[in-house]
Formats: sequence, C-alpha cells, structure tokens
Amino acid sequence: MTGSPTGVDRDPDPQPIDPDPPAESRRTQLWRHAFNLLPAYRGTGGRVDHIGAEWRYVRVRIPFNWRTRNGVGVTFGGSLYGALDPVYMTMLRRVLGDGFTVWDKSAVMEFIEPGRETLYAEFELDAAETEAIRGALAPGESTDREYDVSLVDEEGTVHATCRKTLYVRRDG
Repeated sequence: MTGSPTGVDRDPDPQPIDPDPPAESRRTQLWRHAFNLLPAYRGTGGRVDHIGAEWRYVRVRIPFNWRTRNGVGVTFGGSLYGALDPVYMTMLRRVLGDGFTVWDKSAVMEFIEPGRETLYAEFELDAAETEAIRGALAPGESTDREYDVSLVDEEGTVHATCRKTLYVRRDG
C-alpha cells in the first residue's frame, strides 16, 4: 500500500496462520516456556506459541481478554507492540550466535483494524538473510536491518503491522 507508515504492503488476499510450522526442538521448547515466564514479556499479555528448532520461525499469540483489552473494548496497542518487540532481536541473536551484537534500534507500528479477537504474528528469518549479514560485516562493522511482521486473526485479516529496525555489529 502506498503511503503506509510501515511501508508494509497490505496483502489483498490474507493468509491464515501456518497450521504446520517448523518443528520445535527440546531446547526451543524450554526457551518458549522461559520466554513466557519472563515478567516483562508476561505483562504484555502475549504468549510465544512456537519456536522452530533453528530459531528461524517464531509464532506469537495475543489473546483478547481482560488483560489485553483497553478502555474502548479492543486490544490495547501497547500489548500488541510489547508482544512483538523482543522477538526479531532474540531470533537474530540466537541464529547469528557469538561474535555479533544485536540491538533493537527503532520500530513503526501501523494499526489497521481494531482487534476484538485473538491475534497472531509469525516471524521468519531465512538462511539467505543471516548469511548476507555474516558475509557483509567485517570485525567491528555494523549494519541496520529492517524486518516486517503483521498481526492477523485466524482468517489472516491484518489488524496491525510493525517494521522493526535492528542494529547488528560483528564484534572484534
């Protein structure tokens, strides 16, 4: 869509949530449970539903309930953003591993349609992206990377989009 603050195109043909995400490992299952127990994340009302074995796929669920509902009866924007905030940074830190520093730099949210039901976000990092980062950075160099994610209902209707900018530096 032209003029979208996030620059994310709104898909005219919404896609439902992936019913068959990549398998979790025992390690990512433990990470998922730990993530959901962190007080800062738990306070958002969001829940990490699934972490792929290689950290290249994460699905987040934001239930519509008394904890996430605002004063006008729709999902609170702070819950939406808070549930999305740490995910791409955590994924990149896990995939790139030691030798890289990753920080959130900025984010832009666009609220498209009020949420009155459980919303989902699917985060994906393909191997080509992480290899491009590894290949582009000499020790001590940094880059900014942008990642888009949408919050959708079970039918795939987009309720909000977020563009995250992450700072990545190769240590050394």
